Formats: sequence, structure tokens, C-alpha cells
Amino acid sequence: MTEESGSTVPRRQLGRMLRQLRVEARMTLDGVAAELECSRQKLWRMESGVGAVRAVDVKGLCDLYEVRPELRTALIGLAGETRARGWWHAYGDAVPEWFQLYVGLENAASHFRRFDESLIPGLLQSRGYANAVYQHRAEVTETERQRLVEIRLQRQALLDRRLPAAPQLDVVLAEAALLRVVGDHATMVEQLRKLLADAERPNVSIRVLPLTAGLHRGVEAGTFVMLDFPAGHRSTPEPPVVYCESWTGALYLDRPQEYAAYEDVWSSLRSLALDEGQSEKLINRIIGEVHHG
Repeated sequence: MTEESGSTVPRRQLGRMLRQLRVEARMTLDGVAAELECSRQKLWRMESGVGAVRAVDVKGLCDLYEVRPELRTALIGLAGETRARGWWHAYGDAVPEWFQLYVGLENAASHFRRFDESLIPGLLQSRGYANAVYQHRAEVTETERQRLVEIRLQRQALLDRRLPAAPQLDVVLAEAALLRVVGDHATMVEQLRKLLADAERPNVSIRVLPLTAGLHRGVEAGTFVMLDFPAGHRSTPEPPVVYCESWTGALYLDRPQEYAAYEDVWSSLRSLALDEGQSEKLINRIIGEVHHG
């Protein structure tokens, strides 16, 4: 297997982190190359996510940048994953959950397409709804729960950012996610009204897949996110990724045929979903039913 055939996800994520650490250390590529006695091109390839990365090289960079021990461990673990052909990130393995791998992709993306079958997606959740979601995690302390809620709400800021331009968010929500009471009725009314407010944003589209659609491909595919990235000035543009999360880990799919398969699923879901105007009417109807329920 050539070094170029591995999964792009850990390579790109590691590259982003190494570049950020170098900038924070106020060092140039030439300066780092001189310190480590290696070529500037090698460092550029590592930061650009081109090819696999050796753990020994990451260790050298961590020493130079004086990286804190827990982050050093995460980066070395990520280097070990850069040769993987397909990539499954299991929480608690070499790369810890707190490293926020998905959030790094989320911040870099220019376009999200996501289907949610059970819950309102995090980028559109109200504080009350997010609180209620985490209330069901008995293993999480109250302090941790509040921190998780704050992180989730902070992530929503990317929908308003100016530089780089805010991403386009296209969401198809199963009607069941709107009908499921999370928290109490007041929480759901607040959440549904937030959905209507978010749908007013020029970069947000929310469409509902009604129960009357019957059996559809999303039932088999489950919740997923498709992320596209800006071309930028890279000679090797960031390839699109499909992200699927489970209770114990997350799957990152970046092979062209995998992405194409989800393109087909997305097209099918869009063809069955209500348009934006019809979706707004349905959400308003559900608000009325919940409010008087």
C-alpha cells in the first residue's frame, strides 16, 4: 500500500494541529526544518496531510513546540492512524475523545449535508434541548454535562462567522425527531421555534421528511453528515468526508465510492422531503399540537 492510499481524515487532522502548534510557537517552516535537520518540503507535506506521518517525526515536533503531555500522546496516536486505509475512531483508544476530531473537520468545512432520524442536530439545538439530551447520560457528572452543553452551543457560532465565510448547512430531519419529546413540552416548543428561526438564515436549509414517506433509504443509512471543504490554495484539496457516529465511536468515510453511495442516499431523501415552505408549516403545526398537548 502506498502512503497516499491511507485515510485522509487522520492525516488532515494531524496536519491542521501541527500547523497550529507551529504558528503558536511563532516559527516558520524554514526555522523548524533547520532545528530538526530535515527538509522544508517534508514539513509542508506533514502539515498539508499529504501521506502518512511517522510517530518519531511527531515526537520531534512535539519536543520543539513544547506540547503538553496529553496532547503529545494524542498526536502520536493520530500519527499511527495515518496509514489506515479506512478509518474508525473508537473513543478511548490511541486518540482520545477529548481531541475533538470531528469538530476540527466541522470548522474546516464549507458545506454540510446531514440527515437526522432521531434527534435535532447539535448545530441547531437550543440550550434546554441540549441539557435534556445530556440528562440521559448517567455516567456524566453535572459539571461535565454543563461543559458539554457549552461546547455544543459554542460550536453553533460557525453558522454566523465571517472569516472564513460561514458554511452552508442543508438538513433533512425525520418527522419523528420533531415529535419525540426531549425534556418536556416547553423545551420542545422552544426547540421547534429555534428551528424556524435558524431556517431564516441565508446559509441554512431545513427540510422535513414526513412519516408519510414510509420506508426510505435513511432508515437503513441512519444519521449521517456529509462534509465538503473549500478548494483553498492547496495543491491537494481536502477531500469530502462522510461522518457516522455510534455510541462507542465514529466512522469517517472518504473513499470516492463511499461518498458517492451517500450522495445517492441524500438525493433519495431530498426527493421525499417536504420543501422548505411545507416544512415550516409542518413544524408550526407540531408546535401547536405540543403547546396544547
